[in-house]
Amino acid sequence: MKYTVLLATVLCASMSIKAQTEKCTSEVWIADTGKQTYTNPILYADYSDPDVVQVGEDYYMTASSFNAAPGLPILHSKDMVNWELINHALPVITPEAHFKIPQHGNGVWAPSIRYHNKELYIYWGDPDFGIYMVKTKDPYGVWDEPVLVMEAKGSIDPSPLWDDDGNAYLVHAWAGSRAGVKSLLTVHKLSSDGTKILDRGTHVFDGHDAHPTVEGSKFYKRNGYYYIFAPAGGVPTGWQLILRSKNIYGPYEEKIVLEQGTTNVNGPHQGAWVDAPDGSSWFYHFQDVGAYGRIVHLQPVQWVDDWPMMGEDKDGNGIGEPVMTYRKPVKGNFEVMSPCDTDEFEGNGLGLQWQWNANPEVVWSVKLPGKSYLRLFSIKKIEGTKNLWTVPNLLLQKFPAPDFKATTQVTLMPEDATTGKSAGLIVMGMDYATLTLTNTKNGFVVKQTVAIDAIGAAKEETVEAVSLDGDKVYFRVEVSGPDGLCQFSYSTNGKRFKSIGKPFKAKEGKWVGAKVGLFSISEPEVKRGGYADFEFFRITR
Repeated sequence: MKYTVLLATVLCASMSIKAQTEKCTSEVWIADTGKQTYTNPILYADYSDPDVVQVGEDYYMTASSFNAAPGLPILHSKDMVNWELINHALPVITPEAHFKIPQHGNGVWAPSIRYHNKELYIYWGDPDFGIYMVKTKDPYGVWDEPVLVMEAKGSIDPSPLWDDDGNAYLVHAWAGSRAGVKSLLTVHKLSSDGTKILDRGTHVFDGHDAHPTVEGSKFYKRNGYYYIFAPAGGVPTGWQLILRSKNIYGPYEEKIVLEQGTTNVNGPHQGAWVDAPDGSSWFYHFQDVGAYGRIVHLQPVQWVDDWPMMGEDKDGNGIGEPVMTYRKPVKGNFEVMSPCDTDEFEGNGLGLQWQWNANPEVVWSVKLPGKSYLRLFSIKKIEGTKNLWTVPNLLLQKFPAPDFKATTQVTLMPEDATTGKSAGLIVMGMDYATLTLTNTKNGFVVKQTVAIDAIGAAKEETVEAVSLDGDKVYFRVEVSGPDGLCQFSYSTNGKRFKSIGKPFKAKEGKWVGAKVGLFSISEPEVKRGGYADFEFFRITR
């Protein structure tokens, strides 16, 4: 699992998303203790279904991104604990036209990242279209156009394996919502260049008897055994299953190697096996924590009789349980960092932490060189829209920690419109809440709104509204765990903030955690034009 690669220094700026060269250290979550140990989770953010590959002394992670664009985040680490968000493999989601409107819960599911023939490959399943692949020689640069490897309905969680004899294979699971059947794992012959499936596939494991909802398959080979790492039992409550065989088509032996046990880490499963430079093995997995999404943990792995035993067997039943603190996998002094969350809107483009609610249009925003603000244009909602669930031009990022504050300054310029332009701060999920600045016939108004059951097309309701003397205001939301309770406040000077409305309990989205971000919209019936300028977006304690 050790390779070397020469990385170029070209940066990707597709769809006005900038590749940041500065390193970030979050104020709200750092896993590195500074004492050659780490504390789980290593990422308290929704990097769902994480997969990791080692390339020499570098490690690269990707994760599910569903309908959000850009998709397939690329993270980099030298020590397996401190991670930097460096790129996205997909500037837009394929098929591009289909994802121009929000497709919540659809799109890019459970990817697998591998290094082969001096290139990085990522495979993922779109449950409605099939299995795709994208590759590159430079993870910091522009990735190749996606290739549809297998057209299918319901094929998900793919993982390739290039065998020692030159043959290539791909394993995947099935989504019952599309295929009508789940809890099956299927192996296909794969072309040597990884671009197409060569047969109809062979089922190698049926989880219906003992391992319901077996999915998330990952292919490996070690000591003559073919391994399929596959979670089972469901996202909130499941366990990590390992299958192994001397023949790629089985029969496969099975063993549970990681479970919640006596810990507070529910459903510890689905991730990646990688080796550290000293030869030790490690396993990344997620934990579903509701509104905060699927956060990433790192477990030590011991190989016992050619089985990977994960975490620590705390109760003596032969099954590992997650650890919360452990020695770092890679010794040495490494820069403490994390994916960026704050954005001062300086330089060119947006920070990599931002994603749109659908494939973006170029006219939604502008970030000009030399201008230290982000301008979001007042894009008209579709006629009949009751809330923001179906609005594509929401600019969002992941919750970064259980406790944090998000603060921004917004100036609303409705241009010639007397009413109907709005902009502000949003906590987005299947329920959502906003702090909105809007223009009315009587002047500017600050409103705190909620849409409970936004996914079910519930109407957005105003909780409290206050008049504002001027078109500029500071907005803040304070989020506190473990329930994701959100309190909104506003200020006219950025120093003294006044609470508004009622506390709102954040709600997860479709297969994702809640997100926080910005928006600028126009009612359908009013005159075109208008925009909002955001001076910064800061995540603090």
